[in-house]
Amino acid sequence: MKKLIGLFCILVAAVFTVVAVDAAYAADTPLYEKRINLAVKLIDDMAKQSDASAMAQSIKESKGVAIFPDVAKAGFIIGAEEGQGLVLLRTESGGWSGPAFMGIAGASVGLQAGIESLGLVLVINNDEGLKAFTGGNSFKLGADIGVAAGPVGSQVGNATTAPLKASLYSYSLAKGVFAGISVNGSIINQNRDLNLAYWGKDMTAQQALAEPATNQKILPLLQALNSLIEKAR
Repeated sequence: MKKLIGLFCILVAAVFTVVAVDAAYAADTPLYEKRINLAVKLIDDMAKQSDASAMAQSIKESKGVAIFPDVAKAGFIIGAEEGQGLVLLRTESGGWSGPAFMGIAGASVGLQAGIESLGLVLVINNDEGLKAFTGGNSFKLGADIGVAAGPVGSQVGNATTAPLKASLYSYSLAKGVFAGISVNGSIINQNRDLNLAYWGKDMTAQQALAEPATNQKILPLLQALNSLIEKAR
């Protein structure tokens, strides 16, 4: 019974995510373009936050980022999350490769009245985090790979001086509130359909993330990320 309730909540969240996203763009806009545009807006909004420097520092020193700009929550007592996004990796020269399109879904327990949507960014800190996004079709946050709320504000020093980091840092923005959050239990899945639509051929995440991010379609997001990195301390 609990599994059925959890599945229902995930389906409800998925429906509202699709409705919210589709309402913002023309019906003939490719889905991958919608994801990119929403990701640009999320990164721009995060960059405007007064305490974004720690996140910027984390991204500057990272292996890459996963951006889920519209993760919907639904349910009361038992909640669920579902959202679609993309991953970009940092190159040795400080550039970017990818994107690979992915989804996030998971169940949580808590008092969640109504429906809430938030933007989520996962910063990939090390090789273990990198392998999670390139090594298979899906993985579970907190079980298959370590994830922790990313440092913000006065914690900026912890982003660079801590001897041990979680493989992933998580940051969220919802209703103008910017913070590091816990996302343990959520599952990341590859979205091969959007990879196919964007790249014009079937691509695994590993293959897509090995490609230089030079396509004009992804450049606005690269510019937004690079502008955010400039805020690093």
